[in-house]
Amino acid sequence: MTPKYRFNRNEFAGSLGDLGTILPLALGMIMVNGLSPMGVFFSMGLFYTLTGVYYGLTVPVEPMKVIGAYAIATAMSVQQIQASVLLMAVTLALIAATGSIDKFGRYIPKSVIRGIQLSTGILLMVKGAEMIGGHSALQEIKNLAEPYLNIQSLGPLPIGLVIGTLGIVTTLGFLNNRKLPAGLIVILLGMALGLIFGTGEGLDTLSPGLYFPDLLPHGFPSGADFSFVVLAVVLPQMPMTLGNAVLAQADLSKDYFGDAARKMTYTSLCWSMAVGNILSFFLGGLPMCHGAGGLAAHYRFGAKTAGSNLMIGGLMMVLPIILGAGFLSILFLIPMAILGVLLIFAGSQLAMTIIDMNTRKEIFVMTVILAVTLAVNLALGAVVGLILAHGLKNIEI
Repeated sequence: MTPKYRFNRNEFAGSLGDLGTILPLALGMIMVNGLSPMGVFFSMGLFYTLTGVYYGLTVPVEPMKVIGAYAIATAMSVQQIQASVLLMAVTLALIAATGSIDKFGRYIPKSVIRGIQLSTGILLMVKGAEMIGGHSALQEIKNLAEPYLNIQSLGPLPIGLVIGTLGIVTTLGFLNNRKLPAGLIVILLGMALGLIFGTGEGLDTLSPGLYFPDLLPHGFPSGADFSFVVLAVVLPQMPMTLGNAVLAQADLSKDYFGDAARKMTYTSLCWSMAVGNILSFFLGGLPMCHGAGGLAAHYRFGAKTAGSNLMIGGLMMVLPIILGAGFLSILFLIPMAILGVLLIFAGSQLAMTIIDMNTRKEIFVMTVILAVTLAVNLALGAVVGLILAHGLKNIEI
């Protein structure tokens, strides 16, 4: 029987596996939108810890991508972001309290779940490739492929391509090495490159001490803030959250952990995200969710127990308490291309969950979901896939 907690290098490596998703959005919302670094990472660390303890296995915690991307692209105010955090919490709590998501989930065919997982995996891989190529939102804001490195090219080659290739080769070389976990090795490689070639931004101003989060550091949002975010980000985010962070997450947890994931129900995931976002709202953090992509990342790089949640959660809480906002300078050491490598491998792990689908109808539904996702978004892809799957029940293709 697998223990509930393990604290070893493999669990630690796995705990870092989702940084490729977390850091670009978190840093972007801190730098562009003015969110509190302490609030963002302390609340995320607390959420990691609480969910690990409750579920008893590795559970991902991520920024909500639709809200995060829109917030960065349009420079939303901190009050508007906080309004979206609170509204997401209330909406998820209502869905959980009514049990409607469990009733709805009974009518979701496996092919639709797999299509959501495939589409999310491909999106992660594309985003990883963009980060290696220097085209993510944070890189474009800074107008540099590697904003915190002193070199941007190696001869005719962009430095991101060089680092990304080195990261991919290193990850492949250590992917199944239990003594030297690939996730840990590639992160250490990235930080070594940051120390040698980095700008060292903020390292000279580090001032260890004791820093604690404030309650409602950005104040309480106004009625206008709530009115704006309902249509702008909350409604667009909800299908993505329910599809990827609830349906696909619960299904993948059962695939990975079997009976140990019995607490991972659709309703419990809605409740945990509601609680996490309430905490984030009072601490001035960002909108948070779970996600199948994050679970695939943690699992691929070695996280198999709740120990990984306690380790990454502890780091996210302790570093800001000791270093204050200055702890961001440590995160700046990791090149964007290294984060892109993590995303590529996490995405591939998630995309490969489709291997248990083998009928023409199942494959057709999954590919349509992927096509619509790439053309429009995952929410519409899931809806189209659901309609298609039920429409094809009695039709041979």
